[in-house]
Amino acid sequence: MSKPRHFPLIKKFVAAFALLLVAGCATTPTETMLAVPAPAQKYAAVVVDGGSGRTLFEANSTAPRYPASLTKMMTLYLLFEALDQGRVSKTTLIPVSANAARQPPTKLRFRRGETIDVDSAIRAITVKSANDVAVAVAEYLGGSEQAFASMMTAKARQIGMRSTVFRNASGLPDAGQLTTARDMAVLGTALRARFPQHFHYFSESDFMFRGRLVRGHNDMLGRVRGVNGIKTGYIRASGFNIVTSYDADGRRLILVVMGADSARQRNDHVEALIQRNLSPASNTTTRLLYAEQ
Repeated sequence: MSKPRHFPLIKKFVAAFALLLVAGCATTPTETMLAVPAPAQKYAAVVVDGGSGRTLFEANSTAPRYPASLTKMMTLYLLFEALDQGRVSKTTLIPVSANAARQPPTKLRFRRGETIDVDSAIRAITVKSANDVAVAVAEYLGGSEQAFASMMTAKARQIGMRSTVFRNASGLPDAGQLTTARDMAVLGTALRARFPQHFHYFSESDFMFRGRLVRGHNDMLGRVRGVNGIKTGYIRASGFNIVTSYDADGRRLILVVMGADSARQRNDHVEALIQRNLSPASNTTTRLLYAEQ
């Protein structure tokens, strides 16, 4: 009986084909789940690398959303610009009009005719998100809140915010005041890059005013190492919003989350996004599990 014949070329082909199958399996994207603390019609988010500008994560990032008190980031942008241009100083006194004083909370409860210095006004807006102070700043710099809102929208276009329209300086409900998560990331990035000398205000969690300790709303400060601002916001129509700046260990991120059902869930979600984007799993896709699912 003759011995069986060997086919070295066929063996090599089979081995090579097996390697290709293994490689194909290795490169097939795996799906991970990400719980979203918001319904799809309110949720929007984006994570941007602060060094390269690359988008690391996004969901509904160009869909129109209500900014709520994230609006005050632009109010502060224009106030910081006025400081740098010498049009005001930190000791300049800003008068509080009747219109400013009657704004609904959150506020410092000024009465008409009182004043607040610029340094305290900045802290009142960043820490307390005071609506009365935001309107007083708008009237002082713009002549009226309506004129100031036009200045805000013009500045938004100038710095690359393509889809934002401001109608007021505080973020209080207005159907015409709209933005996107991506635009808010542009604004957060611009504040950090354009005004590094003023950015420390966003990392303050409280301040003293008239002998009273005023506490803030941004519970992300001190919760996650590296988080150094920026701003929270809420109205019923928007849900709970936040823009967060992260800077640690050579990594810089700007994160925006909009539309969460609660501040606690929003903060948990931001922390999850920070962790995912600091050490992202390679070759994965993300499936969002919305609150109503």
